[in-house]
Amino acid sequence: MAATFNWGVAEWEGAQQRRGGSDALARIREEAWHRFVSRGFPTTRDEEWRFTSVAPIAERAFACAPSPEASRASVEIDAHRFADAAAAELVFLNGHYVPALSKLGALPHGARVGSLAASPDVVAHHLTRNALHDSNPFVALNTAFVDDGAYIEVQAGVVVEAPIHLLFLTTPQVRLKPDTTSAGDRPTMTHPRIVVIMGANSQATIVETYVGASGAIYFTNTVSGIVVGDSAVLTHIKLQHEGTAAFHVGASHVDLQRSATYVSNAISLGGGLVRNDIVASLNGEGVDCTLNGLYCADAERLVDNHTTIDHAKPHGGSREIYKGILADRARGVFNGKIIVRPDAQKTDAKQTNRALLLSEDARINTKPQLEIFANDVKCTHGAAVGQLDDEALFYLRSRGLSDVDARHLLIRAFASDVLNRIPIDAVRSSVEARFQQQLARTLPSAA
Repeated sequence: MAATFNWGVAEWEGAQQRRGGSDALARIREEAWHRFVSRGFPTTRDEEWRFTSVAPIAERAFACAPSPEASRASVEIDAHRFADAAAAELVFLNGHYVPALSKLGALPHGARVGSLAASPDVVAHHLTRNALHDSNPFVALNTAFVDDGAYIEVQAGVVVEAPIHLLFLTTPQVRLKPDTTSAGDRPTMTHPRIVVIMGANSQATIVETYVGASGAIYFTNTVSGIVVGDSAVLTHIKLQHEGTAAFHVGASHVDLQRSATYVSNAISLGGGLVRNDIVASLNGEGVDCTLNGLYCADAERLVDNHTTIDHAKPHGGSREIYKGILADRARGVFNGKIIVRPDAQKTDAKQTNRALLLSEDARINTKPQLEIFANDVKCTHGAAVGQLDDEALFYLRSRGLSDVDARHLLIRAFASDVLNRIPIDAVRSSVEARFQQQLARTLPSAA
């Protein structure tokens, strides 16, 4: 491992000492750590990371984030709550569950929501079920450092009408103690884990929100393992609103059983360097999978979305639409892969990726992939990259709109195709408001 990661070794050893090695997850953490050390951070020589360098993460000394005082963070959290619209709202500060700020609400019988740390014996075997440690080093790193996260279980036949909200807030840097070898402040890192188990014929909506102080440097490395049982329905919304100097790496693996329905809405409006990986495995007949995504970046920020929809059984359907808006010198990456296995006859899959560039210096690398090993299928993909339409701008200005208003109207129309797919009014309104603020304040080239 590169010498630049000495900070990681020291943090790992310190975390081991604090835990004492006696909890139920000790062996899993140990194995994951050695797996990560043997692999190391990915580089641009790896095909899956060729357009995204994670050197700024590997070379920066992060410290494991301590649990802050709940009272000091409550004001910041209030702006991101959906408590009135949520069946349960779990709040995590620096990756640690805070009961005092959380609201479990009135969950129906058969629905269980709580802290991962509170149930290590119950969830330990779920951590590696779909984690794919060998293919994603950040997943192994998450498992090696994981202390807490969310555990959601909805038993067979149970319907949770209101959404379950998971709110993750990262506070600014932690000041080192005077007796440490390094001086000054160090940026923090958190490794939250989410385990979701949906029983047969169950239904639920889960919203993940990631926020942090604007301008603060920190690293969020999150992993979600989701199992959707036979004929179960899960709507999954991820809102990434990190500070613009933050690093955010997220991986989700979804195991879909017979006739399951899964809808993902992934919105990335924050972060300085962002990587999102979604792997949906359609492991039963008649599965319906939908992936919707919107990302927006300015300055020199980078947002990388990698998605994989793996059709393993027949009569499955998938729909995917991802849209990006890039200004200034921002960069976007989209790699969407659809795999159709030999047994997955009668598959119907469609993928669409579009990017809107608001400056000549903004760049997008897009790579749609189809790997088809069955002959009775219907699969299509399309990618388009462009700028605002001059004729549309001229038409709007001829109807009395200013140049700024015309540009903003076209940008909002471009994004609305994804935003309107968010099914919860309170969540959709919050995202739209944040998008409008970013459009007005941090996308000067759109004005």
